[in-house]
Order: sequence, then structure tokens, then C-alpha cells
Amino acid sequence: MKQLVGISRRGDLQEALREGKITSPALLVLLSNADRFEEHVAQLEAAFPGVPSIGCIGMSYQDQVIEKGVMVVAYTEGITATANVMEQVSRMPVKYIGRLQRDLEQVKPSSQNTVCINFCSGNDACVLTTMYSVLKRKGVSMIGGTGDVGKLSANGKIYEDASVYAIVKNNAGKVKIYKENIYQPSGDYRLIASKTKKADYLIGELNGKPAKQVYTELLQIDEKDIESQTFKNPFGKITGNDTSIVAVKSTIGNALTCFMAVNDSDVLTILEAKDTFRIVGETVSQIKKDFAHVSAIFSVNCLFRYLYFQQNGELQKYLDTMGTLGNHVGFFGYGEHYNDQFLNQTMTCVVFE
Repeated sequence: MKQLVGISRRGDLQEALREGKITSPALLVLLSNADRFEEHVAQLEAAFPGVPSIGCIGMSYQDQVIEKGVMVVAYTEGITATANVMEQVSRMPVKYIGRLQRDLEQVKPSSQNTVCINFCSGNDACVLTTMYSVLKRKGVSMIGGTGDVGKLSANGKIYEDASVYAIVKNNAGKVKIYKENIYQPSGDYRLIASKTKKADYLIGELNGKPAKQVYTELLQIDEKDIESQTFKNPFGKITGNDTSIVAVKSTIGNALTCFMAVNDSDVLTILEAKDTFRIVGETVSQIKKDFAHVSAIFSVNCLFRYLYFQQNGELQKYLDTMGTLGNHVGFFGYGEHYNDQFLNQTMTCVVFE
């Protein structure tokens, strides 16, 4: 299979298609900007009517970051693909699960060579649980992320309150998904959450004290620095042997709001970034070990990783390091998907042989 990439920093979709030499795609992924998203969706459908496509709003990247332009990623040669949408995801995503079931039957997936790429507008945790209940039975992995502005596209149409997805079968080789966490526990903290509001992603107290007070005192920071401190020190939610990153969003009174739901009695710790490029290097080495030949990589990086790398002057180094694997593209999202897990401040990717 091949991954063709067309880019226009001016936001000219036709220029992107010419630059990428995209002529006979089997699947299209559109990564656009908020101002011209609807225009780009319509133009892409007009250029390739009937070709399965999904799209979202967000900054994309290849060897450099495209902040306000447009990127079109086309998959060709030796793939079977379909694209569709699950609607009303804030209320009842399960209502549309039949679409996913039918699409899987159409593709005839294998656990070794099929992946689902998914973009969401919200309620990600519920959507992923719903979708993966079907995908898991077929052995199909899933990666993806949350787009900006709450607008998505599938097959030439714009959707809100939705999750769009593409099922991609690599007929010429295997696929495998990965996730990368550059954060590790910064100390032996054990913080029990209480007075939480799951719907608002709010933490009222930690160990019986106001959450804002605990976070600022442990890190010895001022309240005004909370939102930026999460780039360096997010929470970690401990579940068995796994730790999920919980990024802090803002304060409401003495409470903290986050980008992931926390429940009463959840156990949290404080994380910190440690030896970032050792971890990135381990990801690259593992992919090289797993694949003798890489045809394509599509990744989703958290927007907060973008800000962290940028603040530390390491963004280009990160893109260059991932670029050593071959044809690597992706976008910066507001949450990352890995099978049924909704993640913060993480990178997830799919690698095609």
C-alpha cells in the first residue's frame, strides 16, 4: 500500500492534491482548518466522488507543522477501505452501531491487517467503548483523536455531535498500533479523588482537601500557572498496572477541571516528563523491530505534546526522529484514542507494512 500526502500551507485544496500527486485514491483523510473546512470537504468530494473519506479540523504535520493550511492523506494500492459516521454520540452512539457492523462485514477484516481510524467531536470515552465492543470481536484495533470546533466529515458530508471512522484493510501486509507516554510518576503520591462531577470532568477534592490547593502546594506553583503546569506535570490515573494521563484544563472555584473524566475514589498521582527522547527513541526502535518495511504511519499527537515540545524547542527534533521511520503524517488533537481508551497528552499511531 501507499500513503500519498498533499499539503497546501495557503489552504488551497487543489494545490494540495496536485502537490501530493493524488489521482486514484481508495481512501482519503482530510486535515483542515476551521475557516475553510466546509469548503475543503465539498471540493474533495467533487474531486473524488464516491471515494470513502473522513476529515476533521486540526493542525497537521509531516516533516513540518501545517498550522492553518490543509493536508490530504490518500491511501492507494492494495487496500480495502470504507468510511462512515456514528451520529448523536453525546446521547446514544449505540443507535448507529449497525453501520460499523455492516462496514466490517464489507471489508472482511483480519486481526493482523485491519485498523479503524476514528475522529470524534466529543463524548469520546463512551464512543470508544461502544465501537470497540464490536471491533474487538473481529480483532480490529483502533486509533484516532478528537478534532477541533466539533465539526467532522465523512464521505463528503459535514457532521456535528458525531464520530467518523474509516476501516482500512492492508491487503499487502500487516498493521499494528502503538501508544507513547513520555510521562512517569514524579514521586510516591497517592491522591484519592472525591466530590467529582463526571459530566464536567471536575475534581473537587484530593485526599479530602480542595483539589486546586493540593495541586498547587505539591508543585509549589501559583494558581495562575496551573493551566501551563499540566504540560510538565499532569495527573496520572492508576488502574491496575496502567497509568492514564489526565491533563488539567482549568479551575472552577477550588476545584480542577480536566480533559478526562475522574470518578470518586479514583487513585491519582503526579506525573512529570522524563528523558523524552529516550522514550521517543524506544518507540522508533520498537517499530523498526516489528516492521522490516514501513509503508506508512498515521499518528495523533495531543495538542499539549505540541505545546510541550514547542516550549522546549524540541518540536522539529521530534518530527525528524519520527521521520526516520519513513512516510509519517498526522495531526494534533484534543484527546487520543487507543482501542477503547480515551487518552490525554499521549501519541497514538498505526503503522502499515
